[in-house]
Amino acid sequence: MKLAAVLRLSLALAVMAVAACQRDAGQPPAGGYPDFADLVERVSPSVVNISTVPADVPQEQARADARADSDADALKNAPEWFKRFIEEHPEEAPAPDDNADLPPGPQSLGSGFVLWSDGYVLTNFHVVRDAKEVIVRLLDRRQFTAQVVGSDEATDVALLKIAAEDLPAVKIGDASRLRPGQWALAIGSPFGFDYSVTAGIVSAKGRALITEQYVPFIQTDVAINPGNSGGPLFNMAGEVIGMNSQIYSQSGGYQGLSFSIPIDVAAKVARQLKDSGKVTRGWLGVVVQEVDRDLAQQARMDKPEGALVARVIAESPAARSGIREGDIILSYNGQELPSSSALPPMVGITDPGTVATLKLRRDGKTLTVKVDVGTLGPDGDQLDLPDTPPPPAPVGPLGLVVRPMSADERSKAQVVNGGVLIVSVGDGPAARAGIRAGDVLLQISGQEIDTPDRLRVVAGRLTPGSSVQALVQRRGAPLFLMIDVPDAAPAS
Repeated sequence: MKLAAVLRLSLALAVMAVAACQRDAGQPPAGGYPDFADLVERVSPSVVNISTVPADVPQEQARADARADSDADALKNAPEWFKRFIEEHPEEAPAPDDNADLPPGPQSLGSGFVLWSDGYVLTNFHVVRDAKEVIVRLLDRRQFTAQVVGSDEATDVALLKIAAEDLPAVKIGDASRLRPGQWALAIGSPFGFDYSVTAGIVSAKGRALITEQYVPFIQTDVAINPGNSGGPLFNMAGEVIGMNSQIYSQSGGYQGLSFSIPIDVAAKVARQLKDSGKVTRGWLGVVVQEVDRDLAQQARMDKPEGALVARVIAESPAARSGIREGDIILSYNGQELPSSSALPPMVGITDPGTVATLKLRRDGKTLTVKVDVGTLGPDGDQLDLPDTPPPPAPVGPLGLVVRPMSADERSKAQVVNGGVLIVSVGDGPAARAGIRAGDVLLQISGQEIDTPDRLRVVAGRLTPGSSVQALVQRRGAPLFLMIDVPDAAPAS
């Protein structure tokens, strides 16, 4: 009997240990859906509602808007016979009330959460953008006028400060340990409905959106709507793993695709805003593009991956480290790059002055390079190309019509050396490769192109039936394209 009792006790302890491990890992108990009630009760005091008073509106305009809104509401709620009468006899419509109420001051715009207990609140930049006054309301209904300590549009993060102490701060989780399929929970104020709770699963990690290239977003199917912005995303342990920021929608409402800023990214930005009022990011000085199948085959790679270096900025950290145009960056500090969009957030979150290790693919071989990470400037690596269409020019080889660039065009395009302007692209290898009119042709097969005559010479030496790289600059960024040289080279 004693042995049986010991075995039963051991089994019970083992089950409890497994359940505890599941809770610590952010997993629900085995055998069913989780009950979020206790978790919500525990973490809700850390969540806040954020309202703003917009920039000043002229008094007469405000009254006119209020009258229009009041008249619209009155007509909407009027009987059908009255609506038809007004439509048929607009002159009989009641005169506007000059004493119509002005629009209310604060408008509920978003959510936030207490990051540090001494009054620091985190939210989205777009929630407080251009606000004259920001009001933070806590769960216990206390309201505070907040000071915007700082904001960072590139990551859509803003840090607020309210005059309060001993606030219930959130517990920070580890977003890097998230796995698709794990439960996640959001609390916020969608459409002004305070402390609404929604739950779902993590759909994917490291999503790149064109709106914020320095954020590897967490994608979930948690229902997020306008007003949830800036609110926290929790795991099952009650830890904040992200800040809800965007939805993907064709209707303006939730359609199953929600995106959150990983908490490590948001918290690091907040710390910099608190300490210095600004955000610094790492910088390599390269412009990259996706690696397609043709480029991967030329580099003798098993699959398309990594980030192809389309341009190296002069005097940049990458240039000083020997990185070349045409290199393919496979990993950054040991983290593999499944696509080129994975590189900017990795570099951006790196502290300037750090030595980063890059694994490259060059000429079919793999090598390792060390780079002293620099500081990203306010304009990044963006370039501008002239918008004026070039005049006609004689037809050149490969189906291209090109001409030399003027000094003004070269300056606007920020092309220091070489390059010819592509006027038009006829039927031929260049068109099939995706080269467009308005591109600046810089290289073919590693050979610089600085005049139309040089293009004819280089094109005439290409091996029939081979595939070669062409480097063009398009809309502010360099781009490598693969040209399939025909068996019979076209005439000049």
